Amino acid sequence: MSAFKSDFLRIMSERGFIHQISDETGLDQLFAKETVSAYIGFDATAKSLHAGSLIQIMMLHWLQQTGHRPIALMGGGTSMIGDPSFKDEARKLLTPQDIDDNLAGIRRNFAPYLKFGSGAGDAIMVNNADWLMEINYVNFLRDVGRHFSVNRMLAFDSVKLRLDREQSLSFLEFNYMILQAYDFVELYKHFGCRLQMGGSDQWGNIVNGIDLGHRMEGVQLFAMTTPLLTTSSGAKMGKSASGAVWLDGDMLSPYEFWQYWRNTEDATSAAS
Repeated sequence: MSAFKSDFLRIMSERGFIHQISDETGLDQLFAKETVSAYIGFDATAKSLHAGSLIQIMMLHWLQQTGHRPIALMGGGTSMIGDPSFKDEARKLLTPQDIDDNLAGIRRNFAPYLKFGSGAGDAIMVNNADWLMEINYVNFLRDVGRHFSVNRMLAFDSVKLRLDREQSLSFLEFNYMILQAYDFVELYKHFGCRLQMGGSDQWGNIVNGIDLGHRMEGVQLFAMTTPLLTTSSGAKMGKSASGAVWLDGDMLSPYEFWQYWRNTEDATSAAS
C-alpha cells in the first residue's frame, strides 16, 4: 500500500518501521475508525533490553502518541522456556528468581517512552506468567493444542532452519510458539487487543496467534513486523549476542559502544 489513511501506519511507513503486515487494508481501516490496542512481547532473558528492542519500544510510543493503547507484555512465563526462533542452540534455562530480577530491570527501559496508568490513553504493562503459570496441561492440550498442525509448525523457517542444520530442537522449545499464540488470545479476551507487533523474526509466531484467535474466538487479529536491527555483518543485534548494546546506561558505556562497533567492522573486514 502506497499511502495509509491512519496516522499510526503512515508514521510507521514514513520512518521505515514496516516489514510485513498481515492485512494492510483491514488494519489501516481499523486504526482509522477506532482506538486500537496493540502489544509487543519482551522476554526477560537479560537485565535490560537492547538497541534492537528500541525499535519495538518506539512503535509502542508512536501508537500512544497517535491515540491508541500500547500493551507491553512481559514474558515472565515464556522466559521459562526461551524463544528458539532462528537460534542455533537452546537458550540457557533461567530460574524464577533470574526472571524476576531481569523483569525489574527491563521495566525501567520503558519509562522515557511510554506513559503507564489506568487512563484511557495510558499504556498497560502485563505479565504472561499471570495466565501461563496457571495452565492445566491436559485442558490446555484439549482446548488450545488441538488447533495446531505439527506439519505446519515444522514448515516455519524459525524451526525448519534448525532442523535442516541437524541441530536439536527440544519439545520444550517447540511449545514456545503455542504459548506465544495463546498470549495473543488472552490479551484479546482481557484487553480487546487486535494487533501484535514485533521484529520480522517473530512473523511465524505472530501468524500462529492470528490463526488461534480466529479458531478460538472467531475474531480477526492482525500482525505487523519491523525490519531487524543488525550489525554490519548482518547478524541480529540481540540480548544474547556478543557485544549487545544495552538500553540501560549502567550496562554499557559510550566507550564500550564505540569499541563494539569498531570490533564488528574489523571482524567484517577480516572475513571479506
